[in-house]
Amino acid sequence: MINKTVQNVTEALEGVHDGMTFMLGGFGLSGIPENAISELVRLNLKKLTCISNNAGVDDFGLGLLLQKKQIDKMISSYVGENAEFERQMLSGELEVELTPQGTLAAKCQAAQQGFPAIYTPAGYGTEVAMGKETREFNGKMYVMEEAYKADFAFVKAWKGDRAGNLIFKGTARNFNPVMCGAAAVTVVEVEELVEPGELDPNQIHIPGIFVQRIFQGKDYEKRIEQRTVRKK
Repeated sequence: MINKTVQNVTEALEGVHDGMTFMLGGFGLSGIPENAISELVRLNLKKLTCISNNAGVDDFGLGLLLQKKQIDKMISSYVGENAEFERQMLSGELEVELTPQGTLAAKCQAAQQGFPAIYTPAGYGTEVAMGKETREFNGKMYVMEEAYKADFAFVKAWKGDRAGNLIFKGTARNFNPVMCGAAAVTVVEVEELVEPGELDPNQIHIPGIFVQRIFQGKDYEKRIEQRTVRKK
């Protein structure tokens, strides 16, 4: 029987080292791989390139890596909630590659599917297209975007089995699924780890073929950036 489980996050991150490129799933703070991020902070890796929709907030998510100057380059779509990110970017301490959100997802998916590149109309005629190949298709201009290349993808799922089959929940279904299989090694942390056969095959979002390591996560805070409540 296929068994891709590892005992804990320490074992899950074996092989990571300075200078690597990581993909990290999640949207805002929803569905981020909290355990993997905490372990990266503990390991104090340096000169990292991180591909993620956003850069967390100052005291949570990827913001924790930014605080310790562990990230040299950030490839993101939205970074408006992180003051330390802004400071490092404006001071030149951090290299930043801002990418349209749909393009970021598509470049992850291209890597997942084995495509070297995609063509997208997003960004044509703007700074985003500078230095990139452009082509016309059916009277419309497109920008060629190369698929991402990453050493590890760190993903958070709601449920998973020991064979690596995954089910995502809510907002976590955005960037987490397209990052599975998009790196040399995909590491998944789950809220609930079950035995093969316990998940309804019709509900599985990502099959285990895209996963190398899976473990039971713990102590999830599940923060959101800004909590707004109605006055009593």
